[in-house]
Amino acid sequence: MTLPRTAKVSFGGDYNPEQWPQDVWKQDYQLFDLARIDTVTLGVFDWALIQPAPDVYDFALLDRIVDRAATEGRMICLATGTGAHPAWLARAHPEVCRTDFEGRRHRYGQRHNSCPSSPVFRRLSAELARRVARRYAGNPAVVAWHVGNEYGGACYCDLCAAAFRGWLRDRYGSLDALNAAWYTTFWSHTFTDWAEIEPPSALTEHWRGPDHTAFQGITLDYLRFTSDAMLTNFRDEKAAIRESSPDLPVTTNFMGMYRPLDYHRWAPHLDFVSWDNYPPDDTSAARTAFAHDLMRGLKDGQPFWLMEQTPSVTACRDVNPLKRPGVLRLWSWQAVAHGADAVLFFQLRASRGACEKYHGAVIGHAGRSDTRVFREVADLGAELDRLGGATLGARTPARVALLFDWDSWWALEISDGPSRLVRYPQVVLAYHRALWDAGVDVDVVAVSADLSRYDVVVAPVLHMVKGDLADRLAGVAARGGSVVTTFLSGRVDEHDQAFLADVPGPLGPLTGVRVDEWDAREADVVNPVRLGTGPDQVEVASRLIFELVVPQGAEVVGTYRADFYAGTPAVTRNAYGAGEGWYVAAGLDPTGVSWVLRRVLERHHLVGPYADVPDLESAVRVTPDGTRLRFLLNHAARPVEVTARTAGVDLLTGDRISDGGAVRLPAYGVVVLKEER
Repeated sequence: MTLPRTAKVSFGGDYNPEQWPQDVWKQDYQLFDLARIDTVTLGVFDWALIQPAPDVYDFALLDRIVDRAATEGRMICLATGTGAHPAWLARAHPEVCRTDFEGRRHRYGQRHNSCPSSPVFRRLSAELARRVARRYAGNPAVVAWHVGNEYGGACYCDLCAAAFRGWLRDRYGSLDALNAAWYTTFWSHTFTDWAEIEPPSALTEHWRGPDHTAFQGITLDYLRFTSDAMLTNFRDEKAAIRESSPDLPVTTNFMGMYRPLDYHRWAPHLDFVSWDNYPPDDTSAARTAFAHDLMRGLKDGQPFWLMEQTPSVTACRDVNPLKRPGVLRLWSWQAVAHGADAVLFFQLRASRGACEKYHGAVIGHAGRSDTRVFREVADLGAELDRLGGATLGARTPARVALLFDWDSWWALEISDGPSRLVRYPQVVLAYHRALWDAGVDVDVVAVSADLSRYDVVVAPVLHMVKGDLADRLAGVAARGGSVVTTFLSGRVDEHDQAFLADVPGPLGPLTGVRVDEWDAREADVVNPVRLGTGPDQVEVASRLIFELVVPQGAEVVGTYRADFYAGTPAVTRNAYGAGEGWYVAAGLDPTGVSWVLRRVLERHHLVGPYADVPDLESAVRVTPDGTRLRFLLNHAARPVEVTARTAGVDLLTGDRISDGGAVRLPAYGVVVLKEER
């Protein structure tokens, strides 16, 4: 089971005709025709309409919605409707509503409002999914199932407490093992009965908020449990769907770099990954590239669906900037460049009321086809029609991997010390940005991923080292590859207990260093670091964390310039087998991170052909028949001209480009070059 079977990149988005009278539907589909919209996601929040009372199921409205979409020739991604539970359910069974971190039982309202451990919620949500699938599984217009919506949040109720204890029994088997994992000899916390264990909250182990906990092991396990509990909700619904629809693929929409859920734990249970891209502004091209790479890496490089993006503005932030002309198209092609086989929007028609009435839409409240946004969507739809199936199933031929680990994220940010100013995503994004600037195709993968096909593995703030990871990283270097890791790596095991060894723990032999001390300072404190020697020498800034390194065979590449540790190593390179292990002991600025990674990439001849052209992104996908497609995306508000490194045809214009010929991209321009062999 993989992606939905389609003939081209699917184009469309979330459509909510239940919010409108049927005379509006006719207008909508006329506009969909103009915009070349071929795919609609239906029924995401229809629970209250389908099941208006405990023993009543009414599919009349959804029948009309589905029949109309099928009659109009649209492919349907059909949701189970369980994105939010109905009011009658909360009134009849108050326990389905969540209890928050402060211990308050919530009443009905908003969404993400269901306790994942509630037997009533689990039973009724699965039953709704069962009935939806049974009713529409035979409809040829339905190409995929969409379970829930943007899973997230947490619950701390008694039902979750009981489920947590059951989860812990399965994980540890005995209280002795649990007490050892949680280090409960500290502060008289030894548990002698499972019933004594409470969810870690503001009423128990926490102060000041969710990141301040007395027992990191307890909180870490509750984060894992919460992710697994909501995954169980997804699996309940998927199993119900499978009773009548054994073949259609099932997904749910992820949210990129989203802290509450460990998507690596979820990915094996999705037939294909889909995700919602809502960056904070229209200058976040590098961050968005990272998120695409992360989503693609969840299922070993399989293409994904871009399930949602705004065509213009969001509405959920204090300030909601407008996408500049051309950015909608540019960022849609960026998604395709990084592995998307669908480009979908939220929303197709703007809601009239409630909190998303000002959220961007393909069709605004006036229902016009002559707005700038609609014209841009229609132009993009025409381009995707011309592209056809040229990119479907194409993979990214990455030789560089960046490790991303939710456990390390959680463990680092709930730790007391060395610095709460160090945020896992910021460090990871800085290293990915340097790779992106260098024009490198990157797989963002789990720490459990097969690393054998990569020449370079970058592992920033690899705080937690689990299983055989250290040996597998050493294996990359031993066969001639390069491994880069940083400060605060190799600190703790899977239970968040410090290794009884020199820092960086099991990464020590690979990196050839020992760290005895570390210094943390406020963000305005800078310690300059001198990198390289001779004409290659550069001085950069470092902030937040300054580890004091004692080389154990490693070569010193960069040194601190200030404080009592001036002249000591800040960056090292260690020969290991036929390869190298790099250690970056300080929070280098972007120039410093780029300097280090360029040296690593140059060793493997991996620097991209346009690495020195600012704001020009280059990405490659290879189709199942071996055709190479090179995407060039100009993220600048000015035109750029570069020299082609190979001959080919631009699939968007049909123009032939010769090897060594000029490639001209206007502001926010895109080229999709089908390279000649």
